[in-house]
Amino acid sequence: MASIRRPSFLILLALAPAPLHGYAVIKEVARLSDDKTRLAAGTLYAALDRLSDEGLVQVDREETVDGRLRRYYRLTDPGIAALAAEAEQMRRDARMVTRRLSAARPVGAPRPA
Repeated sequence: MASIRRPSFLILLALAPAPLHGYAVIKEVARLSDDKTRLAAGTLYAALDRLSDEGLVQVDREETVDGRLRRYYRLTDPGIAALAAEAEQMRRDARMVTRRLSAARPVGAPRPA
């Protein structure tokens, strides 16, 4: 499976606990990323459409609030599996980085004889 792009990963992560509507996804992605990732509405809905086409998310329900349609999205079983697989890949990558950094010699240290 190909790696999930960061915004899509954060969208899936935002939806992991429970279905959310679009604006709630935007706010949760910002919170999860410490405001480093801020999704515009157009970007979010394009990503949700793509994730839906890939079978990773689906519409959970729709409701009307103050005369506006609010669509809630949720993870599908394949979406849960993709998120779990991406998390496992991140764990493997972090272990690899940790091993390589522990083997790195400090800058300016003499070379072994």
